[in-house]
Amino acid sequence: MSRIGKIPVEIPAGVKVSRDHSVIRVEGPKGKLSLEVPGGVDVILGDRVVEVTRPSDGRIERSLHGLIRTLVANMVKGVSIGFEKSLEISGVGYRAEVGGSTLKLVIGFSAPVEYPIPEGVHIKVDKLVNILVSGIDKQLVGRVAAEIRSLKKPEPYKGKGIKYLGEKIRRKVGKSVGA
Repeated sequence: MSRIGKIPVEIPAGVKVSRDHSVIRVEGPKGKLSLEVPGGVDVILGDRVVEVTRPSDGRIERSLHGLIRTLVANMVKGVSIGFEKSLEISGVGYRAEVGGSTLKLVIGFSAPVEYPIPEGVHIKVDKLVNILVSGIDKQLVGRVAAEIRSLKKPEPYKGKGIKYLGEKIRRKVGKSVGA
C-alpha cells in the first residue's frame, strides 16, 4: 500500500467535491478545478473526506495511487487557500512591472522582455524587484515561476538575475590578475 495514497484527503468547510464518471471536480471560494482519473485507481467520496484506492497491486496502479491522492489534495488546497511562489530580481537597473496581461521585465537585454500572463495566474510586483506568482493550480503556478526565472537565471559571479525568494546562489571566485 502506498504510504501517501492511503492517507485520506480532508475537505475543509466551503469546498465541494463531486464526481462524474472518471472526472473529479473541486469547487471552493477561490475557483474550480477538475481532474480526469485514470483507470488504475478509484476515488471514493465520503463525508468531508476523499479516499483513493486501487483494485490491484500492479506496477502502474501502485504508481498512480499516490499521484492521484496528491493531485486531489493539491486541488482541495488550491481552491481553499491557493498557492504562491516568490521571485526576486537582483542586478543594477533590473526591474519588473505588470501592465494588463503582460509582465514587463528589464533584465539587462537591449529591449525589455515581455512575458504574457496565462489565465488562472495572478502576478504582483512589489518594489520593482519582488515578483509574487499566485493561483489555484499548483502546477501552473510553479511552471509560470520557472519560466520567468529561466528568462534570466542568476549567474554565479555577481548573482545577477531572477531567483526564487530564499534561493542560495553558489558564488564563484573571479579571475585573479598577476601573481
